[in-house]
Amino acid sequence: MVVEMDGGVRVGAAAGGGVEAPARRWRLADERCEPRALETDYVRRFHRHEPRDHQCTSAVAKHIKAPVHLVWSLVRRFDQPQLFKPFVSRCEMKGNIEIGSVREVNVKSGLPATRSTERLELLDDNEHILSVRFVGGDHRLQNYSSILTVHPEVIDGRPGTLVIESFVVDVPEGNTKDETCYFVEALLKCNLKSLAEVSERLVVKDQTEPLDR
Repeated sequence: MVVEMDGGVRVGAAAGGGVEAPARRWRLADERCEPRALETDYVRRFHRHEPRDHQCTSAVAKHIKAPVHLVWSLVRRFDQPQLFKPFVSRCEMKGNIEIGSVREVNVKSGLPATRSTERLELLDDNEHILSVRFVGGDHRLQNYSSILTVHPEVIDGRPGTLVIESFVVDVPEGNTKDETCYFVEALLKCNLKSLAEVSERLVVKDQTEPLDR
């Protein structure tokens, strides 16, 4: 499912004097037919990127049957992305988790990369926002940055979580914007699917009482 993000993007004068580019798009990681207005509103409010004409941007969303505090406790561990990211084999970070912290991530075989150096740009425990920028590594994701937000919702009468992750990245030479978006979206969907599986396993059966309807 593809949904427009917050309006069009202005292309620089060199590309034709401020022509309005097509609206940015985002996709649902889980297969539901129509996004709700609230999901689209979250994207517009929290996932603002300003891609240049040689970059692409998109976002994916996942609904998780686990409460926000539990999901966020996994997401915020910038020092341990391997808690739910299946492609991470090892992570090293010195010091405390704070804005400006840098982690060295080793990637499992099977991807066109072995390591990535990543900096924590934003960690907001009140609004549940995590932003990360790639600053090195042997991958092709140049000038990559992402924003991940976690929002409470009710799923089947119980506390649940909506997770949205967006990104902006350079389009590598020899690739199209669509090809680049599809590749990154596939990685994010795998990560969010794994996050859902880990979170839902941690939810003790019947521990979370149904909410009043």
